[in-house]
Amino acid sequence: MVNRLRGETGRCKAGSTIRIAKAIAHFGEEPPISGTKGSGALFFSHCNLSCCFCQNYQISHEGQGIEITPAVLADLMLMLQQQGCHTINLVSPTHYLPFIMAGLERAARSGLHLPLVYNSNGYDSPEVLRILEGVVDVYLPDMKYADDAAAQTFSGARDYTTINLAAVDEMMRQAGYLMLDAHGIAQRGVIIRHLVLPAGVSGTNRVLTTIRNRYGRFAAVSLMAQYTPCYHAHRFPELTRRISREEYASAVATVTSLGFEYGWIQEYDSLDNSFFPDFRKKKTWN
Repeated sequence: MVNRLRGETGRCKAGSTIRIAKAIAHFGEEPPISGTKGSGALFFSHCNLSCCFCQNYQISHEGQGIEITPAVLADLMLMLQQQGCHTINLVSPTHYLPFIMAGLERAARSGLHLPLVYNSNGYDSPEVLRILEGVVDVYLPDMKYADDAAAQTFSGARDYTTINLAAVDEMMRQAGYLMLDAHGIAQRGVIIRHLVLPAGVSGTNRVLTTIRNRYGRFAAVSLMAQYTPCYHAHRFPELTRRISREEYASAVATVTSLGFEYGWIQEYDSLDNSFFPDFRKKKTWN
């Protein structure tokens, strides 16, 4: 345990104020989150995981960003709403939750009404998530690994599968299956993301089978093929390449065979550098 008010920092490296890297209309999320006008994405700096391949490493590991107050956070949310965004999207928010809650309260008093998306790595505690009941509308967690050893090796995540499943269980309890409005925008529910890693590192078939067995065929799944070696991925031979067409085809076949009714499959042939962000630039995605 650390006391951030005394200047101490823990695993996530966050301090006693909000540090944010971007507040933008983001068009790269799943269709019910981004819609046609974008998701109002707030990218928070730092992270409680240490993924060696993180594509957002500039903010998650290097801490790029600026410090803001809850009042400024509220203003940013209202600005994104005024721009016409469909949702407010909190990206990697958990380590700033007390300050975010203060900002949300202020924004709500000033007319914030968009669906609130909690975009998390899924390495969260149910006790913390229970604070968000009635506040968060849509949960967007990762389910990264089927194996604790892989999670420890590549993300420094102890007891990953137990913690991740408990977190997603709580998210499902609160928000349930995905519900859309007449325009196809998410109003409530859970979308579970899974990034396919090369050489079977992520245990994709086991992850998808777990989701199907635990939450049923109506669980919304987002299967992603966009893995690109970056940050410290070069330290691990199995992570130094993109996934192959055959590896991704196997993952897609598993989704199909398990009979999921709802979700998204990234098109392998559509992937290019536009999926890879550079947070040093004003235009983060090309």
